[in-house]
Amino acid sequence: MAFFEVVNGQEILTYERAIEIGMQNNFGIKLAVNDAQIAQIDQSISSALLMPLVTAAGNYNYSRQDTELELVSDPGNPIIRDGAESQTRNANVTAIYGFQYSDVITYQFLGRVADASEMEARLMLENTVAAIATAYYRLVLEQQREEIFKRNLQFSEERLEIAKAQYEFGRVSRRDYLTAQVDYNTDMTVFISQEQVIQNAKVILNELLAREVTTEVLVNDTIIVENKIKIEELAMDRVLDNAQLLAAKIQVEAAHLQVKSIMAERLPSLNLTGAYISSVATADAAFFSQNIQRGFVGTANITINLFTGLALNRRIQSAKIQKVNAELFRNQLELQLESAMLQTYNTYINNQKLFEVELENYKVAAESSELALERYKLGIDGYLQFRDAQVNLLDVESRLINAIYLIKETEIELMRLSGKIFLMD
Repeated sequence: MAFFEVVNGQEILTYERAIEIGMQNNFGIKLAVNDAQIAQIDQSISSALLMPLVTAAGNYNYSRQDTELELVSDPGNPIIRDGAESQTRNANVTAIYGFQYSDVITYQFLGRVADASEMEARLMLENTVAAIATAYYRLVLEQQREEIFKRNLQFSEERLEIAKAQYEFGRVSRRDYLTAQVDYNTDMTVFISQEQVIQNAKVILNELLAREVTTEVLVNDTIIVENKIKIEELAMDRVLDNAQLLAAKIQVEAAHLQVKSIMAERLPSLNLTGAYISSVATADAAFFSQNIQRGFVGTANITINLFTGLALNRRIQSAKIQKVNAELFRNQLELQLESAMLQTYNTYINNQKLFEVELENYKVAAESSELALERYKLGIDGYLQFRDAQVNLLDVESRLINAIYLIKETEIELMRLSGKIFLMD
């Protein structure tokens, strides 16, 4: 389907185009994506815990001094040097590596946190798409209502003209003519009020699309519903694709890693230090004129926690409780989703049944309204019979289009719950 159509020089905002704009502009989506990127950066930073720290350093010292050295072995003959120079040049490269098994677990834990943030971003994306879809089709519904009110107003106007002509010819009383005038004004009020409803619906849609709320919106005038959705397929999709449930499962895995990370603090930690050193020292007044040192040095040590005042035990207990809470939340969420899915599906099926009934009602009401108009024109029926048929047709048409919208609304919710919202037309 095309992303845009043009009618009378104005672009029609299609459903696909509305979703595209919303995904590009919506502030909630941008915030969620940024949070996910921060979580990924935190994980990449934590990878430094698994890598050695390498540093390089160097220095140069120079001095020029008048020096007098008196030797213990020959106190009577001091060594005197005027302007004696000394230089020292040092350079070294040091590598430090500390290994703790808890660092490995921490890296894995932050990876799960990053995954959870991605799921939260996806959940925000899906919820926003569902909100845009609902707002889009709500606007379509309100425009369809406006068309119904417009046709109803045209009926009232035609009736008013007939009543006026009949009154002028003396066929009806002035009361009948005034009643037709009141009914026309009443229908005009309803039609005008619907304009405000439509404008507010446009504002809501523009807000979700994160664009100027006064932007004019022209949408398609039809709502297309899917073929009957099967609950069995939705239940399987919910287990596999629901972002909220997947995020909860990731949180359980993260809580399990948190327990392992704290318990790993009981294990020994290994620290290795290695360095390459180059040192050159020269002096005019010293026991040596030059001292050169080059080579490798290294140290290794192992540490283990023997007693931490039972603080580690308390942290482990707390982490285990958090893990249990994460599992309980996942189970609760799964049950809630199953309940919401079944309730929404039942509403979806019921809305389809209501639509079929209202469609039959509409056919009868439309035929009845046409007959009433003809009989009114011929003077067979009075204004009350015609008005009743007119109001009945208005009610049936409103219920019919509302039934279509309710089918679409529950369809959107089913697709959101099953994680298939992006596949919806």
